[in-house]
Amino acid sequence: MGTIVVSQNVTLDGVVEDPSGEGGFRHGGWFAEYMGQDWEAWAELELAEARAAEALLLGRRSDEYFGARSAVMAGEWVDRLNRLPKYVVSSTLKEPKWTNATVLSGEVVGEVKELKERIAGEIVVYASRPLVRTLLEHDLVDELRLTVFPVVLGAGERLFGETSDKRPLRLVHSKTLGSGLAHLSYQRAREV
Repeated sequence: MGTIVVSQNVTLDGVVEDPSGEGGFRHGGWFAEYMGQDWEAWAELELAEARAAEALLLGRRSDEYFGARSAVMAGEWVDRLNRLPKYVVSSTLKEPKWTNATVLSGEVVGEVKELKERIAGEIVVYASRPLVRTLLEHDLVDELRLTVFPVVLGAGERLFGETSDKRPLRLVHSKTLGSGLAHLSYQRAREV
């Protein structure tokens, strides 16, 4: 059985909106601005995660974003991501933008449960905030991996929204990346 791993870059106050600065958010561009000299440590972590993944799970907008960039970027990380099977959750998308992708257009919870049954290993979710919220609400996330950037934006779309109940987690790993980033891994906890 597969495990759903949500891997996100977030600000200290949980904002995930417009890290590249291309979306027009007034505080966008925080990823590069606050990366500092920690790029190499971050890239090593991302490459290790990509090597361990069996598949990617994305929302439509994330497929568009990564798909457009995958053809013009180079390197081992991008090559690995391009080779991975991708599953894009969307009720409107007909043709995914990224290579080696399949559209999951049915009921999200059922489709993801079936995907977890079919794939042994890690199914990594990048970006895809609305999808992540749905997965969390339906207790489908097995692990959260958060790379925390040293800035409080005070505004913007946050990774976590309201849930119908508490979602207990337990810290399984923490690491400093370079001199300014923190990487935190939490697994789902059935009991507090």
